[in-house]
Amino acid sequence: MKPLLVFVFALALLNTSVIAQDSPPNAMPGKCYAKCLMPDQFENATEQVLVRAGYKRLTAVPAELEARVDQLEIKPAGRRLISEPAKYEVVEDRVMVKSPGNNNSVYETVTENILVKPEEIRFVVMPATYKDTVISYVVEAAHTRLEVLQPAYESVTERVEVKPAGVKWVKKLADATCLGANPDDCYVWCMVETPAEYATITKRVNKGCDGSGVADAGCIKTVEVPAKMGTRTVKKLIKDTYIKEEKIPAEYRPMTIRRAKTEVPIGEATVTPEYVTVKKNVMVSPPAIREETVPAETAPFNVKSVKKEASLKSEDVPAEYITVTRRKLVRPGGFTAWREVLCPDRMPAYTIKQVQAALLKAGYFQGTPDNVMGERTKSALAKFQKDKGLPVGNLDLETLKALGITAH
Repeated sequence: MKPLLVFVFALALLNTSVIAQDSPPNAMPGKCYAKCLMPDQFENATEQVLVRAGYKRLTAVPAELEARVDQLEIKPAGRRLISEPAKYEVVEDRVMVKSPGNNNSVYETVTENILVKPEEIRFVVMPATYKDTVISYVVEAAHTRLEVLQPAYESVTERVEVKPAGVKWVKKLADATCLGANPDDCYVWCMVETPAEYATITKRVNKGCDGSGVADAGCIKTVEVPAKMGTRTVKKLIKDTYIKEEKIPAEYRPMTIRRAKTEVPIGEATVTPEYVTVKKNVMVSPPAIREETVPAETAPFNVKSVKKEASLKSEDVPAEYITVTRRKLVRPGGFTAWREVLCPDRMPAYTIKQVQAALLKAGYFQGTPDNVMGERTKSALAKFQKDKGLPVGNLDLETLKALGITAH
């Protein structure tokens, strides 16, 4: 049955277009060689996979208000009217108190009012009339406030290929027609496909703030902040100042006068007329109105105005990645090649014991080491070789080195 197994194995090797050599190249005397099934050779390559895209983190910067002191008019500007009285000058006047006459004149005594100050007009200033009125004024100017909302994130899973699909050789039991006495003779090597290997990663996707699914959509909200108002009592002009005229009657001085009933000219008079001196006020300038400007009255009040409008501050948030290790096929296996192995006469029980101990430590050998290269040891050794990407089929020097054993 062994020739049949060799034939099937050789046929499989021909399907891989690999031509086996009949003897090892560059063989050296005293060393042993065997054909081993060569595994696929992979190279590990790390790759950064994006799990969350970079974005700009926005922070709302509030409007900057500037406090200052303004003057609020509490009484409007007006005018002041000043009445300037008439100016007089005192003069002396001679008033005849006894008229001229002669010895035959008959006199009578009369009382007359002598004008000592003429009639005049006096200007009386009537003050303006005000009414207390409550008014509103801006204490803090209207401005805009920006609110930055945090977007919703959705977790999305994605499969990333970490090892490509390939082929491998698998030892399988032949059909029931196998006539070999030894069960090991009834195995054939078959090439089977190996599926690709994947790793599942979770990504965070920005879905925005308004439910549209667009990244960062609707995440900036503008709020209008109304002005803050205050109230103050001010004086409102109801009636402006005006002039009211008053008449001041003339002033008289009563005097007793002796008057001849028969008028006699002074040149013919034998009785000399008599005079008295009277002081009179004579107007030298009429009354007048002088006008002065009265400035408005103000009171200080605190107010806040917008020095700088609200704005957005942007900060770059880097993207997030995870490291994925991909196994890249460097050289496909599935063919046999000559490898140096321990010669049977150089494989003492001590070496087999070392192999079993190393496989036991690595978790491949089950049971108690017996220093015999039996089926348990061979099976554990083959599995170790496959897992570590070593040539499969014999205890070659490369496998010994991987087990940490020095060949002697």
